[in-house]
Amino acid sequence: MKKITFSRLCVDVKLLLVFGMVITSCNSNKSRTFAKPNIVLIMADDMGYSDIGCYGGEVKTPAINNLASQGIRFSNFYNASRCCPTRASLLTGIYPHQTGIGDMTHAVSSNTVSGPYQGFLNNNCVTLAEVLKSGGYYTAATGKWHVGEEKPHWPTDRGFDNYYGLISGASNYFDIIRHKNNTVKRVFVEDGVSIIPSKKGFYMTDAITDHALTYLDNAEKKEKPFFLYVAYTAPHWPLHALQKDIDKYRGKYMKGWDVLREKRMDRMVKMGLIDPKWALSMRDPIVKPWNSLSDKQKDQMDMLMSIYAAQIDHMDQGIGKVLAKLDSMGVADNTLVLFLSDNGACHEGGIWGEDFWGNFWDGKSVPGSGDSYHSVGRSWANLSNTPFRMYKHWTHEGGISTPLIVRWPSIINSKGTITNQVGNIVDIMTTFCDITDTEYPKEYKGQKIIEMQGKSLLPIFEGKIRKQPVYYWEHEGNRAVRDGKWKLVANVDSAWELYDMEKDRTELHNLITDNPGTAKVLIDEYKKWAERVGVKKIQNNN
Repeated sequence: MKKITFSRLCVDVKLLLVFGMVITSCNSNKSRTFAKPNIVLIMADDMGYSDIGCYGGEVKTPAINNLASQGIRFSNFYNASRCCPTRASLLTGIYPHQTGIGDMTHAVSSNTVSGPYQGFLNNNCVTLAEVLKSGGYYTAATGKWHVGEEKPHWPTDRGFDNYYGLISGASNYFDIIRHKNNTVKRVFVEDGVSIIPSKKGFYMTDAITDHALTYLDNAEKKEKPFFLYVAYTAPHWPLHALQKDIDKYRGKYMKGWDVLREKRMDRMVKMGLIDPKWALSMRDPIVKPWNSLSDKQKDQMDMLMSIYAAQIDHMDQGIGKVLAKLDSMGVADNTLVLFLSDNGACHEGGIWGEDFWGNFWDGKSVPGSGDSYHSVGRSWANLSNTPFRMYKHWTHEGGISTPLIVRWPSIINSKGTITNQVGNIVDIMTTFCDITDTEYPKEYKGQKIIEMQGKSLLPIFEGKIRKQPVYYWEHEGNRAVRDGKWKLVANVDSAWELYDMEKDRTELHNLITDNPGTAKVLIDEYKKWAERVGVKKIQNNN
């Protein structure tokens, strides 16, 4: 693994300035001098590839757009298709099955299950917080955890000095006690103590942002660099937003998903995110043409998407506060900031985004309020994943493609650019070890640690060409492998498909019949990986 070593700093004037300079706040007399960069990792939940403004969407995201204008946008970056596996892989730098979360988390005692699908992080992996803490970092997290429901698998058990947020998955944004079936308990924690936030004035997105700012205040008092993980629950269902934000978007989606998919595609091509030779995937065959809807249905669907947009908008407002705080601290130049999503947009909730409580448009539950539990449904998720097909849960591009925006002012010179180089969440751990000169352990607390599976993204940050690794996926029988321009992919119990990602990233022309030799090589690669990481043999591997 390539390291930024201090001997290298002595001969590299540019990096010497980055890591050794004194950064002074314009708004205060404070100055901070650290050799290692600070890191802020921000994640959205269930947000589609094209939802934010700088990736072609209609939502107003000035903070995220500004982040992109000052850094790099990745057009070919991948997650693990669903929240739990993605978070497990992101936090550890190995594949989800190797962490113990090959599928979902489970509220079970650690002595009752084990293996690739045990449902919580095992002891053969280390988290970003554990590694960076060993390198002298203050570590904090706020937001959604979802990689261990019970102690000792909470954030402060896994290297974070401070944590505030939702241990479980989706929750009511205004009242965490109320879940989609009103019986499942949601676990909310501050540091190592389970709490129930007061409903008065509580809104999940604001609470996550406020505690991110609190932890930056903590970091300002410490004589060490910091790592802050901000994991928003927005815009995951339920559709809960502040009315002032909903009002900004009401009526803006009356053009419908058919027209808006085409408009997003046009913008993405002009931005350089999408190759013009790739065709827009067809509307999901289950989704009705917009013009076939009644006026009442159109108005209802516009309402749902306006709430979803409002959730992203408010998250962006929070991100703006975090970025402004970095400026006021005088550390923005030497802080690496990353923004991404945990999976593609979510189809769950049916075609129409029905209320999970069964109160769809009955006059009793107002969409957007804490009394509803709607989703955007399959129809709008098809728009969110423009130009790709499929959704969260699947391993076609609509399920595993994420925006990735990276800002690091002192290192990234090609500001406002797009890279088409391919990356994956398994690369994050390797990258952080690389840029902080922190050793990744072979053993931790007496346990043998699985070797990192990714490659550093630092060469891409520096404007260089990085050799593309081979990447693999499996989630509930949906599976894929990408090697160079070729991607082999299949749904559970379905035959393999083969696509040339350079010519057809929207996966419309299956080339497996024309390229049996390439397909065989990739199938063999996948089988070896699946055996190595412990994938269940539940799918047709022909």
